[in-house]
Amino acid sequence: MWPWPVMAPHAEPRGRHTRPSRRSAEEGGHEISCRRRAVGGLEGCLLLWAFAASLSLGECDKLNYLGVLDKLLEGYDRRATPTNHLNNATTVMCELYIRSFGSIDPNSMDYQVDLYLRQAWVDMRLNHVNLTEPLDLNDPNLVKALWKPEVYFPNAKHAEFQFVTVPNVLVRINPMGEILYMLRLKLVFACMMELSKFPLDSQVCTMEIASFSKTMKELNLSWKNDDPIKMYKNMRMPQFEMEQIVPTTCQESFQIGNYSCLVAEFHMRRAIGFHLVQSYLPTILIVVISWVSFWMDVDSVPGRTTLGVTTLLTVSSKSSGIQAGLPQVSYVKAIDVWMGACTAFVFCALLEFTFVNYLWRRRPQMELRLRGGSNGICLADRFPNLGTGFPTPQKSPSAMASNTEVKISQAGSGGAVVTTPGSNPPGGSSDTDIHLKGGSSPCQEDPAQVTAQIVRAFKQSNKIKARQIDEYCRGLFPLLFGLFNIFYWCYYML
Repeated sequence: MWPWPVMAPHAEPRGRHTRPSRRSAEEGGHEISCRRRAVGGLEGCLLLWAFAASLSLGECDKLNYLGVLDKLLEGYDRRATPTNHLNNATTVMCELYIRSFGSIDPNSMDYQVDLYLRQAWVDMRLNHVNLTEPLDLNDPNLVKALWKPEVYFPNAKHAEFQFVTVPNVLVRINPMGEILYMLRLKLVFACMMELSKFPLDSQVCTMEIASFSKTMKELNLSWKNDDPIKMYKNMRMPQFEMEQIVPTTCQESFQIGNYSCLVAEFHMRRAIGFHLVQSYLPTILIVVISWVSFWMDVDSVPGRTTLGVTTLLTVSSKSSGIQAGLPQVSYVKAIDVWMGACTAFVFCALLEFTFVNYLWRRRPQMELRLRGGSNGICLADRFPNLGTGFPTPQKSPSAMASNTEVKISQAGSGGAVVTTPGSNPPGGSSDTDIHLKGGSSPCQEDPAQVTAQIVRAFKQSNKIKARQIDEYCRGLFPLLFGLFNIFYWCYYML
């Protein structure tokens, strides 16, 4: 017998409860988290699979569209028009989207444009029931395989097709056989400008689109019904302001047939701001500066001469600079009229100073000849009104019989010659007063003294006249220049 009691294996002691160990609890939590992760990963895989399936369906649809297009192009003849089998002309709707418009040069008579040309037509040969969405093609090989309108720009001087970064061409095949053909071009168009009102002119430049090889029996070009010509909303032109765009049609007739043609007319008005600041205002100031000489003294010869010559040379050089940037046309432009008038005003101011200075410095030469002996007749006896005005000869018998002759001649073309007996001074009486000094009788004066007094009186009268001419010109020149401005701006602006 064993000295101790025998217990069954794995038997628990009585009176004690068993508890789960910490290790078993951690193992259970880890199992639950693994299950949750497995469920989340399965959901993510399902989402990725669904997205991939949708992409694959889209790619498959596109591949199906391309496959359908390949089948359509197997028997496609790109040389024939879409309506050739109907013996009708194919109508092509055109649309222009102008990206930039500028570089309008009056010398070369052209302008540069960067535009998108959009053409739309219906080609039932490309209609298929499986084509339910638009199909865009930019592959040049596929584009070449389709029929496209053969159009050109008759008034284009130079044209460039855009290749950066890829060829800028697109063909969109819409359901029901509708085709959209779009390409980007850079062109230089000729624009015959009328410059008779330059720089206050308005110009009409045209852009022509015509069929090159298809007559109107095969191809008919037409503008899109709704706003066929569009401009970039932020486009600005430095020289012109766009007033109106008019889409019209035309017809070109040649010996081989009539061809359809479209014309886009751009009505533009030249912006006056640049020419107002660079041409008109400077010349106005030059003309006004030339009037300063009217307020200067008549004997200020160096100052008035320098001012007149300087203003004349300035306005002449300004006119030459303006003409250098314009074409040599055979008619008179508005800027020519303006510069010619300003030059004339400055030149007249210089001529006025020349005349006034001549009048100021003129010295009358008086020759007194006494004929007949020592008992000759006195000058005052022959001319009793010597102290009140220009001498007028007395037609008395004694004077007519006398051999005494008084000759008064002044240097220059405006001289007065008094010859007796019996002759009046040229032009009649004068307003110039000739006064003798002292209260003695003129017969008691020496003939030389009388002559000197008359010379001094003439000189004083000329100076007064010179000052009066300057005073008259101070108001006359601004008045005439203001009237010229009113006539000029009303004629060219209205």
